Amino acid sequence: MKIGFIALATALSLLAAGDYSNRRAPGFSLTDSHYQQHDPQDYRGKVLLIDIMATGCPYCAHLVDTLVELKAKYGDKLAIISVVTAPDNFQTGDAFAAQHGMTWPLVFDMGQMIASYLKVTPSSPGVHFPHLFVIDGSGTIRNDFGAEDGDALTAARLSAEIDKVAK
Repeated sequence: MKIGFIALATALSLLAAGDYSNRRAPGFSLTDSHYQQHDPQDYRGKVLLIDIMATGCPYCAHLVDTLVELKAKYGDKLAIISVVTAPDNFQTGDAFAAQHGMTWPLVFDMGQMIASYLKVTPSSPGVHFPHLFVIDGSGTIRNDFGAEDGDALTAARLSAEIDKVAK
C-alpha cells in the first residue's frame, strides 16, 4: 500500500511538471553587461530560477516584478538568472534591470542557451516569452512555466514551488 501511494505521488508530480522539466539543467556560462560570467553551477545547493525573457515584453516585466518580491522574501536561499537575446543588448538590459530593481544577473545569450533549455528544433522553432525554470540544488529542472501559464506566475504559486523544491 505504501509503495503504491509513493508511485502514485511520483506519477502525479511528474504530470504536474512543465514540458521541459525532470531533466538535468543544461549548462551554460553567459556574460552580463559588466563582462562577468554566470554559470548555474555557481548556484548549486540553492533553488535557482532561470528567467528567459525580453525587455520589451510586458508579461516579462510583470514576472520580473514578481521575482523581485520573491528575492526579497527568500534572500540568499534563492538565486535568479535572467537571460535575454537579440534584439536586447547591454543598454536595454541595464535600463530594464534598473527600472525593475533587479538585484540578480541579467545575462546575454546568442540563442544557444535558450535553444537548449526550450529544446528548440527546426520542427519546433517557436520561443515565447517569458519562460521560467525552477532548478533544485542538485541542478535538476523541477518545473517550468511559460507565457501560457500566466496564472502560475504569481508570487504565491511560485513561493509554493520554491518551498517544495527547497525541501
